[in-house]
Amino acid sequence: MIVDGIRKNTDIPNKPEHKVDIPVGKWMKCENCKEIIYKETVNENYKICPNCGKYFRLSSRRRIEQIIDEGTYKEFDLNITNVNPLNLSEYPKKLEALQKKTGLTEAIRCGTGKIENKEVVICVMDNNFFMGSMGSVVGEKITYSIEKAIELKLPLIIFCVSGGARMQEGIISLMQMAKTTAALTKLNEAGNLYISILTDPTYGGVTASFASLADVILAEPGAMIGFAGPRVIEQTIKQELPEGFQTSEFLLQHGFIDKIVERKDLKQTLSKIIKLHEGGKYKWQQHGIK
Repeated sequence: MIVDGIRKNTDIPNKPEHKVDIPVGKWMKCENCKEIIYKETVNENYKICPNCGKYFRLSSRRRIEQIIDEGTYKEFDLNITNVNPLNLSEYPKKLEALQKKTGLTEAIRCGTGKIENKEVVICVMDNNFFMGSMGSVVGEKITYSIEKAIELKLPLIIFCVSGGARMQEGIISLMQMAKTTAALTKLNEAGNLYISILTDPTYGGVTASFASLADVILAEPGAMIGFAGPRVIEQTIKQELPEGFQTSEFLLQHGFIDKIVERKDLKQTLSKIIKLHEGGKYKWQQHGIK
């Protein structure tokens, strides 16, 4: 057989070993285009793949850095602890592990800051903490921020990213939908501006409550937005769904959101909307907002 005649060539001289010094953690792979990219290049490009334009998810810290004027963000000092209504033995351990890993106390940061010198109340959900799921603490922090916006007579901005309700807290997590909605009713009666920005992904009880109740609803390109996942919906209604029906682009075409805004333009767009609201007249087209 041919294979029997194949032998290892032992006549090749030994070559000195060459070690390549590649720093650990400096590179990342884009799951969309499969390219290996230098992390710093991605960070400098608003956490967007320079090769294919894929939007990577942002931490709450980076989001605040991109949107809020430097040195103006002040986080609300809220001493709130989680509940464990179902007495799950693993839940407190997971919370503690995530708090150590992320440096967050919960899946959202809330505070005040300035956008091009205009003061706002801002809440930024963080997918690194239980996928931004809404439990009792997240709901309470959002409600507190809404009430603070009413008290200070400031615009409210919420960046949404969530897999839905915090299952580990059972019915308590679902109650946050009603609580945040009731608070937003008071915000609307007070005449405060409320802008929500839907990022990838925004699902479940968050979509079904405060994320969809804003005066202006913006979204990032390619964001997945919905209540339940496509497979669950198809199995429930026994119908085939349109391709991409939960993308921000599809939802814009069908009137669910007002505008898709690229990350590099988001701060300027928010500033324009705030200034228009201050003036009392929504001259959208005059200011380039369609």
